[in-house]
Amino acid sequence: MTGYGMARHDDDTLSVYVEVKTLNSKYMDANLRLPKSLSDKEVEIRQRINDIIERGKVNLIIEYVRKDDGSIIMGVNEKLFKTYFNKFQKLSKEVNQGAEDIFRMAIQMPDVIISLENEETIEKDWKIIGKMVEEALEKCDDFRKKEGDNLTKKLEQYAINIEQLLIEAKRLDPERLDVLKQRLIQGLEELQQKDDVDKNRFEQELVYYIEKLDISEEKVRLKSHIEYFKEVLHASSSQGKKLNFISQEMGREINTMGAKANYAPLQKCVVNMKEELEKIKEQVLNLL
Repeated sequence: MTGYGMARHDDDTLSVYVEVKTLNSKYMDANLRLPKSLSDKEVEIRQRINDIIERGKVNLIIEYVRKDDGSIIMGVNEKLFKTYFNKFQKLSKEVNQGAEDIFRMAIQMPDVIISLENEETIEKDWKIIGKMVEEALEKCDDFRKKEGDNLTKKLEQYAINIEQLLIEAKRLDPERLDVLKQRLIQGLEELQQKDDVDKNRFEQELVYYIEKLDISEEKVRLKSHIEYFKEVLHASSSQGKKLNFISQEMGREINTMGAKANYAPLQKCVVNMKEELEKIKEQVLNLL
C-alpha cells in the first residue's frame, strides 16, 4: 500500500531528516540510504520497518549532519597517500619535471584525508535519529491506514454491487427456466414426430440437462461468500490474503453461473458481476 512519512530535527548541533515512502508489494522489500556512520544501525532500522510497515516496497532515507566539529577526528589514509605520492614522483621523473608540488597534490587526492566520528557521539546522536526514524515510519503507517479506510469502503461497495446483481439474477432465474422449458417442449414435440426415438434414454438426458442448468447452489454459495467477504473486510487484523482467497471463490461461483445461464439477461448480469469482481481483485492486492 502506498504511503509517505517524514520527520525532521534541527538544533544548534544536529540536523536530521528522515523520509519514508512505500509502494504496493506482496513482500517486504526495504531499500535504505544511510550515512556511512550509521551503517551499523541498518539491522535495527530494518527491524523497525518490519514491525511497523509489515509489507511493501519501502524506501527510507536518512540525512544526518553535525553542525559542530567537536566529534570529528581527522585522519590520513597513509597507504593511499604513499601510492599517490610514489606514482606522481615516478611520473615527474619520466617527464623531467620538478617534484615541488607532489606532496600537496597527493594529500588532496580523494579519500586521502578521512574523518572519523567519535563513536560515543554517534550513539548519543542515534537517540535522536532513532526517534525521527520511528516518527517517520509511524506517519507513513498512518497515511497507509487512511488509504486503507478509503479502500475498505470501495471494496465493500463492490461487494454490495455484486450482491445487488445476485438479487437481480435470482429475479431472472424463473424467467430463464420458463424460457428453457419452452425450448425443451418445442424440441420434445419435434422429436415425438419421429419413430426412432428412445423415450427412456431421452428422459434420462432431459433430467441430466435440467440438473446441469440449475444454479440454485451457486446462488447460495455466492451469497455466503459475499457475506463472509464483508465480515473479513472489517476484521481488526491484516486479512489481505484471506480476502484474495474469498474473491477467488466468488469468481468460481460467478463463472459457473455464467456457464449454466443459457439466457441472455442472466448472462449480462453475470458479466456485470465479473466486472465488479475484477475491481475487487485489483484492489485486494493493495491490502496487507
